[in-house]
Amino acid sequence: MSLDHRLSAEHEELRRTVEQFAHDVVAPKIGDYYERHEFPYEIVAEMGRMGLFGLPFPEEYGGMGGDYLALGIALEELARVDSSVAITLEAGVSLGAMPLHLFGTEEQKRQWLPKLCAGEMLGAFGLTEPGAGSDAGGTRTTAVRDGDQWVVNGSKCFITNSGTDITGLVTVTAVTGRKPDGRPLISSIIVPSGTPGFTVAAPYSKVGWNASDTRELSFDDVRVPAENLLGEEGRGYAQFLRILDEGRVAIAALATGLAQGCVDESVKYAKERHAFGRPIADNQAIQFKIADMETRAHMARIGWRDAASRLVLGEPFKKEAAVAKLYSSTVAVDNAREATQIHGGYGFMNEYPVARMWRDSKILEIGEGTSEVQRMLIARELGLGA
Repeated sequence: MSLDHRLSAEHEELRRTVEQFAHDVVAPKIGDYYERHEFPYEIVAEMGRMGLFGLPFPEEYGGMGGDYLALGIALEELARVDSSVAITLEAGVSLGAMPLHLFGTEEQKRQWLPKLCAGEMLGAFGLTEPGAGSDAGGTRTTAVRDGDQWVVNGSKCFITNSGTDITGLVTVTAVTGRKPDGRPLISSIIVPSGTPGFTVAAPYSKVGWNASDTRELSFDDVRVPAENLLGEEGRGYAQFLRILDEGRVAIAALATGLAQGCVDESVKYAKERHAFGRPIADNQAIQFKIADMETRAHMARIGWRDAASRLVLGEPFKKEAAVAKLYSSTVAVDNAREATQIHGGYGFMNEYPVARMWRDSKILEIGEGTSEVQRMLIARELGLGA
């Protein structure tokens, strides 16, 4: 048994490459995109050319032949600089392309994955509804079979990457029937962008992630071919549970990156900022605050990498993913708050990255399963409760 948690040479090379890209390309430009609430097409295109959207997918579909650990590494390094760019990658891979890879037919994979892996197209995952968030079993969107078509009606909310100029499809969960006991049969159906009756609302006005795309979707007698069913009919609920388990590992990596970015910015600022004739980095109160921040980020990194390693090895990882997501998102909020405090008044100015990090951190305790849901999952894995 190996106790070496260090990255392989290949993974370390990827980390350094993305780190350099984040600092050289993302950092100088993303603030303007963020302030304008504008999607960074130029940056996303370059991420596509680097192969980041294809990291965990097989080369035969245009992927890089990597694994989920590689994706997490890229997400962490991007989020150290900006979370809007990181969540665009996370949602594009974990929610947009991964369902097709895991559950799609060979024809579906060959139709969609190459462009998704190249970053030339984005996919989205339509799960959350106005009345069904954590309780996704309460899905009200329906899909009725009519000959060789599905007719979809309903709405979805808070859907990332669903309304960009390069969005190609949304995989929608919908009730397609009822079980003998009356419970809904939930299935996943691919709805291509531009399908008649499929309406994408204007972007939300958000507290954070301002350079990412998040929309409400509506479906009014939207007709798609019967072969757009993703996986088996009635297995959509189980599919989305698998997708969310994996997605929590990715979000934990992203949250860790934000937490580490807060450390990076605080160390830099503490050395530059002088008060009472000396750098504030000389003050033990500041040193201890940053030391605690580094400790939290370090432990969060161990957590998500452990969950990712289990996933890659094909071992059970549900509990570890929930632990990693719960802890890292909490750490992200804590570190963002402390980084803002260290920066003082400047921490309240949008020109400083920590202001973005403070605004971006809170959603990490909500998206891909709230902190309360993570605690429920952990308790259930320990044999507690019903």
